[in-house]
Amino acid sequence: MKRKIAATFLASFAILPPAHAAEPDECRAPSFSDVGWTDITATTSATAIVLEALGYEPEVQILSVAVTFESLKQGDTDIFLGNWMPLQEPIQKPLVQAGDIEVVRANLEDALIGFAVPTKTYEAGLKTYADIARFKDQLGGQIYGIEAGSSANTTILKMISDNSFDLGDFELVESSEQGMLAQVERAIGSDSDILFFGWRPHPMNVRYDIEYLTDGNDLFGPKDGAATVLTNTRKGLSAECPNLGAFLANLAFTVEAEDVMMSYILDEGMDPRDAATRWIKENTAVLDGWLQNVTTVDGQPGLDAVKAELDL
Repeated sequence: MKRKIAATFLASFAILPPAHAAEPDECRAPSFSDVGWTDITATTSATAIVLEALGYEPEVQILSVAVTFESLKQGDTDIFLGNWMPLQEPIQKPLVQAGDIEVVRANLEDALIGFAVPTKTYEAGLKTYADIARFKDQLGGQIYGIEAGSSANTTILKMISDNSFDLGDFELVESSEQGMLAQVERAIGSDSDILFFGWRPHPMNVRYDIEYLTDGNDLFGPKDGAATVLTNTRKGLSAECPNLGAFLANLAFTVEAEDVMMSYILDEGMDPRDAATRWIKENTAVLDGWLQNVTTVDGQPGLDAVKAELDL
């Protein structure tokens, strides 16, 4: 009888879910770089919110792209969700090949970067990169870019210095994302022409009537700027912090999801964290994939903890 009771006890114990080790203390405050682009601000905010619900204490710093990669290399930053490829390949690839940083996965597919113009300008004949020079006067000889030091601006400056597509006499106007879009809005509102660096996901594609130029000799990447966004980490992060690594390996977004979060921020004026929280609550099914085989920092079921923390 005693043997039967013991066997029953052991059998019931065997079907209990396996215990998960707690995340090491040094993994509990991962640092992120946010390069100030609304898409990366949105995805970083969403990621931080979920990690906080798991018991982590993520830290987010605003850094330039160049400083971000150097900080990853030095181990001062743990995670970067905004590695746009192939645009950032010149700075990213040597670091990956040297083993200084690691690529976890693509967190966004079907993105796009490149020169864009108002639809009116496009219909007037500025449809390809080869058409730009003919519209120099209408464009004021200017190309509107984003912040100084960005990979996009570096590519544009090289186009100008190399006189690609006869752009040697053009001037790059460097600004913030918001500053550039303010110029786009003014131009479209006054029925004027403007050439600017555009991308999707971004609410600009819904907010403004714009078109992307074609036949750019893949200067912004294959297929006229088709892009993928990667998650990068410092060397060894996933090995040292396996639960955090599992979460990052699951983490992915869609163009439509980012469009919505970015619209909440840019069009409705929401704080990025509030926008990300709102989107997560409107799309709770995404947590099933993000939190597969992921626990809290103390080893408890992650999905239950996040839903409880976010009152889902």
